[in-house]
Amino acid sequence: MRTRGWTVCVFILTLSLAYGLREIRWCTISEAEMVKCNKMKAAFQSAKIQPTLSCILHKSTKDCMEKIATREADAVTLNGEDIYHAGKKHNLMPVVGEYYNQEFGASYYAVAVVHKSDNSININNLHQKKSCHTGYGRTAGWDVPIGYLVDSGRMSMMACAFGEAVGEFFSKSCIPGSSSMGFPLNLCSLCIGNGQDKYKCEANNNELYYSYNGAFRCLAEQVGDVAFIKNSTVFDNTDGKNAEEWAKGLNSSDYQLLCRDGSRAEVTEWHTCHLAKVPSRAVVVRSDTEIFNFLNAGQQHFGANSSGFKMFESDVYGGIDLMFKDTTTELIQILNKTYEAWLGPEYLGAMRGLDCSSDSVPTLRWCTQSTGELQKCSDMAIAFNKEKLKPTVHCVSAKNPVDCMQKIKNRDIDAVKMDAQQIYTAGKEYGLVPAVGESYSGEDDAAMYFAVAVVKRESYNSFTINDLKGKKSCHTGVGRSAGWTIPVGLLIERGALKISNCNYGKALSEFFSASCLPGASEHRYPSNLCDLCIGDNQGKAKCASTSEEQYSGHAGAFRCLQEAGEVAFVKHTTVSENTDGNNQDPWAKYLKSSDYQLLCLNGARAEVDQWKQCHWARVPSHAVMVHPSTPTSVVFGLLDKAQEFFGNDTNPNGFKMFDSSNYIGTDLIFKDSTLKLTPVGEKNTYLKWIGENYFKAFKNLECSGAVIPSASFWLLILLSLLLAHCHM
Repeated sequence: MRTRGWTVCVFILTLSLAYGLREIRWCTISEAEMVKCNKMKAAFQSAKIQPTLSCILHKSTKDCMEKIATREADAVTLNGEDIYHAGKKHNLMPVVGEYYNQEFGASYYAVAVVHKSDNSININNLHQKKSCHTGYGRTAGWDVPIGYLVDSGRMSMMACAFGEAVGEFFSKSCIPGSSSMGFPLNLCSLCIGNGQDKYKCEANNNELYYSYNGAFRCLAEQVGDVAFIKNSTVFDNTDGKNAEEWAKGLNSSDYQLLCRDGSRAEVTEWHTCHLAKVPSRAVVVRSDTEIFNFLNAGQQHFGANSSGFKMFESDVYGGIDLMFKDTTTELIQILNKTYEAWLGPEYLGAMRGLDCSSDSVPTLRWCTQSTGELQKCSDMAIAFNKEKLKPTVHCVSAKNPVDCMQKIKNRDIDAVKMDAQQIYTAGKEYGLVPAVGESYSGEDDAAMYFAVAVVKRESYNSFTINDLKGKKSCHTGVGRSAGWTIPVGLLIERGALKISNCNYGKALSEFFSASCLPGASEHRYPSNLCDLCIGDNQGKAKCASTSEEQYSGHAGAFRCLQEAGEVAFVKHTTVSENTDGNNQDPWAKYLKSSDYQLLCLNGARAEVDQWKQCHWARVPSHAVMVHPSTPTSVVFGLLDKAQEFFGNDTNPNGFKMFDSSNYIGTDLIFKDSTLKLTPVGEKNTYLKWIGENYFKAFKNLECSGAVIPSASFWLLILLSLLLAHCHM
């Protein structure tokens, strides 16, 4: 028994040693860096700093990330872009940051500068403006502005073709180095080379518009409309700071910054008005590696004031910024060790916009849920292919929305359009994220709609919200926003529905005398919730959650009201879309909008065009949901380009993205009321997309069971038992 106890203790000791290293293997990426690393190794040994340091050489920072992840190396210092990839792809963590004697945690700010006299420009109308950049692949001049414009949806990009996207977005540019990438010629059209028609668009000082000062000169000389530079560039070249001829007489007060919210600010306000705060470099390691105390001991002995080896010096080894940036004054411990926290939301968004490769989404597999949707998807794929849109679309069948969610989670399918209720489930339960939103109007809140209760205008039966009990109801479907979440949630809040044991279906069936609630039978709800449903043209698929049930969806619920029900829970545009000749289907052809009214929460009725004042809730629009590893810029880029050809219902190209009249069902692939598709911008998670208030509505309808202990809980219990055994 005692031998077995010691065996267990040895196991625990071995397990604990995995979280501390006897040797730190530093990954270097050049011969000069290798020389410096070995000098640091000798210096640390002389100072008896533990653990010992060893140096290994690899070709690139990418190789170093992979070696650290596979435990063949332990540490490397990376810039912001590499930290993003190290964290996302390899689960590495930034644990020690470089400090440059500026504002904590930032080396500088990337800004967009314009002439103050040109007050028409803001961050939202840069399309077809002339742009000046520090150079292709550089942080302030390319990574941050292009990544930000793509991530926010201001710049649409198809199939990760950054050059083509930038070339279409700006009318003319000077982006030194872009010519060697085979990018469009207009990206170099503003460049001037050495001023004598040589070295044009080269990524070096032979190009007078290269780097920070060059990009600002491009703006100052009235060649470009906007310059993407760092926060100190304007001050370095104005108010007499630069004696070169082109900079003489320039005043910093003649320039302004473009802010992310669409406003402008003085160049002195770069702390609050910028495109991104660029993070300093940081040492990254695996989660089980502790390295700060090791490096902190080193900088105490070999910091800037050292008379011998200096950690932040590189020129003696024939290089710059070897192992650490030469301008580093101190290494600081990072307390929140996630790469997202270190990079910050602004820079993280820019990196997300750049995180795209041509083979990341070779085909976009679209999830369809009915025969009509599959037919429309097939026609969409053919139409897109005819216009050479990328990636190509493949259509895949699934049983229902949850089946789509599961298949996307498993990477068997790539995309599907969902309503707010489905978005909540897809995000919370399956980890999916929004990629593209639908817009139903030209207003600022276009990515929203209003949930309303529609009734017929009948003088003999003019009931209100207070008289709904016992009426016949029409719903868009179980789990859908306007037809389920909002009415059920509000009726619960008003005390009209009495919920017992989370049985919402039973409560609804007892409140309404008869209903058509598509999907109710699949949830085994009481049968009267399907009494009004009619199925497909052959009477099959009655009460199905798909468009095969003719009373499903918004148009279907409104049809149900016209033919069988007394109240329909739909969105605010449903009546106008299906009356006054806007829907030529036989059931809707002669309907008039004036024959319907809305039920208001205050007990009144209102006309159907008064939905802003008389509605039950504001609902986030439908969105295309994808796996979090799928670049949303690829999905939006494809669909945004596609709607140029097929988005208008009067387009001459045949296929119509937002029209399902040629197929069995309504709202197929996209809602028929969609006017355009929009980027999700900063609403890039399911919670951000649906909003806090709507999230609360979902929570009110949730029923939770007993809490299941996590794996880490049981691991702690196991370790406690093992440790107790060691002391027996």
